[in-house]
Amino acid sequence: MKTPSILFATLALTLVVSFNPPIAAMAAEEMAKADAAAEIKPADAAAMSAGEVKKIDKEAGKITIKHGPLANLEMPPMTMVFRVKDPIMLDQVKPGDKINFVAEKANGALTVTQLQAGG
Repeated sequence: MKTPSILFATLALTLVVSFNPPIAAMAAEEMAKADAAAEIKPADAAAMSAGEVKKIDKEAGKITIKHGPLANLEMPPMTMVFRVKDPIMLDQVKPGDKINFVAEKANGALTVTQLQAGG
């Protein structure tokens, strides 16, 4: 998602480069830095969310969690099934446990990437 300031910078850069080709390398590097600064990495932005374990399916590597809002995924509170990044996570909790966790979209699936019992 590009912001208006990045779009304006891109337009200005295009005009500058078209009139001064030696600046192209420096300008491209500056644009890459701006894009990197504007990009938010999910793991960096993801705060732990609170939830309650409802069900564990070790064979499928999935956990059902009743959770509060997931800010990093822009999801409201609900109960849903998640994959887990590491199946060992499923041995750390049982149905009824209060937890704190981080869920991210990985390979098109919502996946618990961090899990702490006793949330």
